[in-house]
Amino acid sequence: MSIRNPRSQTSAPYAEALTAYAQKEWIRLIVPGHSADERAFGSLAGFAGGTQLRQDVTPLLDGLDLGADSPMAQALQLAAGAWGAHRTWFLTAGASQGNRVAAMALGSLGQHLVVQRSVHSSVIDGLVLNGMRASFVQPTVDCELGIAHGVTANDLAAALAEHPDAAAAFVVTPSYFGAVADVRALADVAHAAGVPLVVDEAWGAHLGFHPDLPQHAIAAGADLVISSTHKLGGSLTQSAMLHLGHGPFADVLERLIQRAFRASQSTSESALLLGSLDLARRRLATETDAIGASLEAADLMRRQIRARGRFTVVSDGFAQFPDIFAADPLHLAIDTRAGGIPGHEARWRLMKEHEVMVEMATNTTIVAIIGAGAAPDTGRFIDALHALPVTLDQRHDALQLKLPAPGEMRMAPRLAYFAPSRTVQAEQAIGQISADTLAAYPPGIPNVLPGEVVTSEVVSFLQATAATQGGHVRGAADPAVRTMRIVTPAD
Repeated sequence: MSIRNPRSQTSAPYAEALTAYAQKEWIRLIVPGHSADERAFGSLAGFAGGTQLRQDVTPLLDGLDLGADSPMAQALQLAAGAWGAHRTWFLTAGASQGNRVAAMALGSLGQHLVVQRSVHSSVIDGLVLNGMRASFVQPTVDCELGIAHGVTANDLAAALAEHPDAAAAFVVTPSYFGAVADVRALADVAHAAGVPLVVDEAWGAHLGFHPDLPQHAIAAGADLVISSTHKLGGSLTQSAMLHLGHGPFADVLERLIQRAFRASQSTSESALLLGSLDLARRRLATETDAIGASLEAADLMRRQIRARGRFTVVSDGFAQFPDIFAADPLHLAIDTRAGGIPGHEARWRLMKEHEVMVEMATNTTIVAIIGAGAAPDTGRFIDALHALPVTLDQRHDALQLKLPAPGEMRMAPRLAYFAPSRTVQAEQAIGQISADTLAAYPPGIPNVLPGEVVTSEVVSFLQATAATQGGHVRGAADPAVRTMRIVTPAD
């Protein structure tokens, strides 16, 4: 299910009202302080554009935000209808805000959460905020490429049976590499255990809006879905949505989410971001042909990569993993090691030598993303990819950075985060309790959490990641991860 009546989705009430508002000759004696004065703020107007200055308005204005039938209320109703949700919230701090809102709300349902271990670090930030204990479900891992996928319904069921006090289950799908889990089976398992299923669908805002795309999580029975609309849905960076499903937990979750949303919501939300969400929803809901063209471009890229024979397509091996129910065709993950070049180097050379940007790299792969409705120059990308030099003598194991298994969880994330701590040499941190969340980024999946024991494998992996071209460890005070912050043992 995606859109019951596409014709009802053809307007963009908030974006249209904002455009009309910006065209009036206001004397603006209000914030923001630039007052849309292009002459006085010429450098800002030159940077952002005069139209954007005029559309950058303060929140809570009559004719835009206020009232039960305001343009904003209409835009939210249309978004809920497009995704088949019971209710939708617009977010201006990304899906990370949505993950934190969800975690804060779930804290009212209990003190224990079952969580996919490969969640985004913002989910762990939410656990720090709400103080909940977490039990983790391990995802399947492609050991050869060193990438994590999703969880199976059987593994989630086992975790929920082991922890009957769990208040909810929190999973991630699609993965950064386009692997889509069986959300229907996961929802059935969660509901059988009497808990809601929360899905971080940051990479799947576009799902369900074309017959050749997998079903989106709300349609598959999820109770709460975090949607990073700016990623593949076409809104401006930092804009996202939070969707509430129609399941048995809708009433209680609606009240809790609204409360948590208000606690995290900026009182100065960007009208530009909000308007872009309204327009992205309309485009997804009404421009199926444009999405189809993007799918054709992605399929052409895969065919050409296979035909040339140097590189391989990661999704061609998805069938061997029991958690992968479908693949998102707008994610193009490429095994660069097969073509004789590390992923980080391939990404760097594509950008510096060919002015081609790809979303991310690991040591063995690159991931190219095609936005729903985008029309990339496929030939230029394929030619640039195959113009990369061979810098590896062979497909040797030295290239592979094996994902480290997490250490034992000895403290709740919140307790470890706020506990007295000290900074030590990374080698001295081995066997100690981490005070921080550290994650190779992208994709931002934590490799060590507050409360987990630091292992030698984690230290080696993070240091190797930081040493690679373009490598970055989110949360590290020392970019090279020569030092780490650990919980100070109690006397």
